[in-house]
Amino acid sequence: MKRFLSLIAIVAAVGAGALIVARHAIPVDTISEAVKTEIGAATGLAPNLRGPVSMSVFPARMVSFSDVVLGDAAAKEPAVAVEQMIVNLRLMPLLAGRIEIGDITLIKPHITVDVGADGHTNWSPLVDTLARALRPDTPHDERLLSFSEIRINDGTIAIRDPAHGVTETLEAVELSLAWPSIAKSFAATGHFNWRKETVAANVAMSDFPAALSGQNSGLKFRFNAGPMNAAFDGTMSYAPNLKVDGTLAADAGSLREALRWTGGTTLPEGGLGRFALKARAAVNDGTLALSNVNAEFDGNVAEGVITYSTTGARVVQGTLAVETLDLTPYISTIRLVAENTRNWDSTPIALDWFNGWEADLRLSAAAVRVAHARLGRTAVAATMRSGRLVLTVGESQSFGGVITGNIALGKTEHGAEFKTQMQATDIDLDKTMIELFRMRRAEGVGSISLEMESSGPNIHDLARNLDGTAHITARDGALTGVNVEQLLRRLAQRPLSGNGDFRTGRTPFDRLNIALQITRGTATIEDVEMVGPNVRLGLTGTTSIPEREFDLSGTASLTNAAADTSNAFELPFVVQGPWDDPVMLPDAQTLIRRSGAGAPLLDAVRDRKTRDAVESAIRRLTLPGVPDRGQR
Repeated sequence: MKRFLSLIAIVAAVGAGALIVARHAIPVDTISEAVKTEIGAATGLAPNLRGPVSMSVFPARMVSFSDVVLGDAAAKEPAVAVEQMIVNLRLMPLLAGRIEIGDITLIKPHITVDVGADGHTNWSPLVDTLARALRPDTPHDERLLSFSEIRINDGTIAIRDPAHGVTETLEAVELSLAWPSIAKSFAATGHFNWRKETVAANVAMSDFPAALSGQNSGLKFRFNAGPMNAAFDGTMSYAPNLKVDGTLAADAGSLREALRWTGGTTLPEGGLGRFALKARAAVNDGTLALSNVNAEFDGNVAEGVITYSTTGARVVQGTLAVETLDLTPYISTIRLVAENTRNWDSTPIALDWFNGWEADLRLSAAAVRVAHARLGRTAVAATMRSGRLVLTVGESQSFGGVITGNIALGKTEHGAEFKTQMQATDIDLDKTMIELFRMRRAEGVGSISLEMESSGPNIHDLARNLDGTAHITARDGALTGVNVEQLLRRLAQRPLSGNGDFRTGRTPFDRLNIALQITRGTATIEDVEMVGPNVRLGLTGTTSIPEREFDLSGTASLTNAAADTSNAFELPFVVQGPWDDPVMLPDAQTLIRRSGAGAPLLDAVRDRKTRDAVESAIRRLTLPGVPDRGQR
């Protein structure tokens, strides 16, 4: 054992002595020139060693260079500027009097990558040189690389691509780039800071020489950062164009934060939370095609195909199928009515996210949720062109009927423009109003046709500038919240009776027809007719959409089935007040004339002022709790 240890000590001493002899036998200038020549030949970038040089041969065999520049030293930003470059030398060649680099460490390098309009970079010479040096058929004496690893400590990488408007900086870069001489593989492992997030990355190529020459090579990468994780396993080549094909997986706790981090673009409010994606990915000349997509957005799971092109404008195309599509997260921030008021919201509409991209998407869902509403099988197409979003409902089997139409929303200089054409056929009116508007006003089977357009900076102005038409027909239903028949029966028998509130109950009808013309926010009734088994009702007047108020007048009458023809009763009335709580006021003069005791009193009062006072007093008697018209 002692002899074995003594032998090791002798070998170590001889080796150290040989290294010291080699150190003095080979001048530092010679070593510097050899290193400079090999790096220049390997990278295609001329090294400029501007600082002092130091050398150590024991225990480490290294040469340290300060203030090193690779590339054009006179350039404003050369390809590489390094504070310190440490070159480790191979032992056996050094003992034989030759200089061969084992590996290189760059301390605080600043690396610049400039991408030209043709896709080539200032590092293209390095790629060509590596491809030539690492070819399997290259003779050994013509291989320019003796080293197979470069380490970067505390580096900075600046990437500039003016053609695509890209300027990015990676900071605190800690990377190891290795291409073992006994294998074809290449690996880059490490981490860096990008946009205030630490990114851990790992890239591996199974055939590095093939990849450098533009041929197919296996490619794997892992990407882990605070907002997002991604992984890829497939193949790549870059001749004649960049091509990548394989399986892509990505996920983010918040897609909104991930998009803000990666793109810095304006995003719509609402949604964009939990996100996960797995798909077959193919990249070809600036176009990313995803097939066999399985994606999760805010709890919605979709399958289909998606393509994304960065050539020219950013364009998203695709066809997706969803079992249950929940749109609630995306409309949760939309406020139609201002908080704690009954007025339309006046917050400016923000559509800046409409700019800079285009889309053509097809979506089908077995069921759709929109807040409290539940829609059936629905097919929708969404297109975005020049800042204008168009949603086309091919067919939605909802509320017992079918809904079709389109909605267009565009960004303008002063806010937004809105246009829609919608048709709903044979829908359940009661279910529709409860789920969409959270109120009950009508029952029955009906059809609705809408054609409207407007523009303005906010919801209130959109309501004020609204133009269009609306047509509603219904059958075998009822008006809810009012019992017109009961009101007419009581007033026909006792015109001046004042007890009872008739804003409850329901009024059945056989058919209902409503036609509205909307001009600058005012809806004018062109035709309203309701015919029921016991009541007939006609209506005229207007409703103010900006103020959300009714100003209507009409006539209600008992039909022959409910009243004696010899004593038919028709009652004019008005409907006034807010949409959510309107007041129906019977005509006071009709009631007074209907009353045997009150009619002579009304005839006796000829003065208008006196007559109005009497009418007001009788109104308060007959309709307690309802404000007089003079008090409204």
